[in-house]
Amino acid sequence: MRFFSDNAAAVSPAVLEAMLAANQVDTAYDGDALSQTLDGVFSDLFGTECAALWVSTGTAANCLALAAMVPPHGGVFCHAEAHINSDEAGAPEFFTHGAKLMPLAGVGAKLSPETVAAARRAIRADVHRVQPHALSITNATEYGLVYTPDEVAALSAVCRDHGLGLHMDGARFANAIATLGCHPGDVTWRAGVDALSFGFVKNGGLSAEALVFFRTDLAEVAKIRRKRAGHLNSKGRYQAAQILALLEDDRWLVNARAANGAAATIAAAAAGRLLYPVEANELFLRLTADEAATLRAGGFDFYDWGEGEARLVTSWDQPTAEIDALASAIRALP
Repeated sequence: MRFFSDNAAAVSPAVLEAMLAANQVDTAYDGDALSQTLDGVFSDLFGTECAALWVSTGTAANCLALAAMVPPHGGVFCHAEAHINSDEAGAPEFFTHGAKLMPLAGVGAKLSPETVAAARRAIRADVHRVQPHALSITNATEYGLVYTPDEVAALSAVCRDHGLGLHMDGARFANAIATLGCHPGDVTWRAGVDALSFGFVKNGGLSAEALVFFRTDLAEVAKIRRKRAGHLNSKGRYQAAQILALLEDDRWLVNARAANGAAATIAAAAAGRLLYPVEANELFLRLTADEAATLRAGGFDFYDWGEGEARLVTSWDQPTAEIDALASAIRALP
């Protein structure tokens, strides 16, 4: 019973059906009929003009967004435990041709406006210091916490004051929206976000993520960089088909709500062990080595997260029987 990553979840049947329907001759790269609809579909979803590109991975989405905002001599503020800083193997520096990640601290991998403003003020405006050009935040964060529209807007105000672009890593953006219950535009462009990496693979997709630009001028740079980086797939219609299938009938939200609901059930059983509030589909628990061994002996798979801690992630397709079994097993721990 897997609770180690939503990356391992099954592909939504609707996605597979959409890819099969796309299995016919069309124009190559992103000139096909499906890819050409993405700008309009995302503009309707967010309620503003968008430019949307498909890419194969969340890493590519994050890095292409940052490369469009930040010159090689610039810097990117991010949380020290942000995925771009701790889990992307130097890809942001590679895609930007050398821009520096400038990690900051914050509880639960969230950044505060005060922290960002103080970090910016501490950097002298001279040739000896790397000057930041963007801030990247993750929603939901690497510890499953969700930025509200007001929190994003407060960070955006700091960015405007200091001439920084604002990127949102939304690998679990669907889970954040499912928790917030707000319009997706409220926590993105209305709050000042310039670019969003909109995750689909963790939420029922196969091999397609969306890079959504609310500053559409940035998309023209990203298109060139996407080709140069080897992410302009020849048969892009299969990427577009996946994204469109999950957007249709709000499947992206339905799937996220299922994953969040599963996490909430387990969280209720593990209340005294939680390291952070459960606001999306990730849980971080206090578990001794013996307790972790007991759960694994019961058939549950999850990550150790430092000494005496564990991370569990629920997925859109998690069987109810597995969720209930894990909740019962956690309750039964001494």
